[in-house]
Amino acid sequence: MSARESIIPVFVPHLGCPNDCVFCNQRRISGAAVPATAGDVRAAVEAAAALPANGGGGRQLAFYGGSFTAIPAAEQEELLAAAQPYLADGTINSIRLSTRPDAIDGEVLARLRRFGVQTVEIGAQSMSDRVLALSGRGHTAADVESASQQIKAAGFRLILQMMTGLPGSDDDSDVETAERIAALGPDGARVYPTVIVRDTALYDLWREGRYREHTVEDAVRVCARILPVFEARGIPVIRLGLNPTEELSGGQAAGGAYHPALGELVKARLMRDRAEELLSGAGRGERAVLLVNPRLMSQAVGQHGANREWLEEKFALKELRFRPDAGAETIKLGE
Repeated sequence: MSARESIIPVFVPHLGCPNDCVFCNQRRISGAAVPATAGDVRAAVEAAAALPANGGGGRQLAFYGGSFTAIPAAEQEELLAAAQPYLADGTINSIRLSTRPDAIDGEVLARLRRFGVQTVEIGAQSMSDRVLALSGRGHTAADVESASQQIKAAGFRLILQMMTGLPGSDDDSDVETAERIAALGPDGARVYPTVIVRDTALYDLWREGRYREHTVEDAVRVCARILPVFEARGIPVIRLGLNPTEELSGGQAAGGAYHPALGELVKARLMRDRAEELLSGAGRGERAVLLVNPRLMSQAVGQHGANREWLEEKFALKELRFRPDAGAETIKLGE
């Protein structure tokens, strides 16, 4: 496994977006109010260069927010050109960006290759055309498939983003989206359960009673089905849940599946599901022991002991103990 690169984020909120998706307010989500300029790119790289790179894997410049390849070509080139001296002298090792699936073609990919971009992230969000339409995405699942195939054929690393809990979706359609995305063979995936952000169309729909909130519990439940889909194909999920920001934590996330440790909650649910299988034959009033790999102990026990409490109640156990065992791959019954 190669050393992990340090990410230098540069935000271009809403740049290139032809329409507003119902869930989106990139300025609230990213915490960046003004799109970056070439000067901001230089400043961000130079500030990062003054600090040691994390993990020894070098530094990667990442353009987040907006739809980079839908920005006018001259503006794309201005932002990318600002990074070239740092790419040439080794200050940064690579460039990544995120964009829409309907903003990819041969000319676009040739430009990105010319400027040293290595990773392209595509906001697929759903593989249901109905859900995409209700969410105001303005593209289809076929666009996602076409863009993914072109990106991979051109030799770029491909990251695909999906969401759960969008208007018109349910657990089964979200799992189907994960399966179809995994079938495209991306190098990684991001899973973003829907958060209701203020100043969005979704916020208005929710307040009008026309959208049912996708809660943290909803997200944990469905993502516990989704993660194994990617794991089965060896596709890393590099982010689960929105990255916490001061604005979102300060009240701009009005509802939905916003939690600063959502990924840990999902992993704990997966461990609970496995423990439930192991304890399926336990009798009422018994004492039970689960042997857990020490590095997974917090996930096994659950946040604030939630898994222990839930399992004891479900199986009417007199006591449930979790014991560290370095020989356990994950979790198993003990004596």
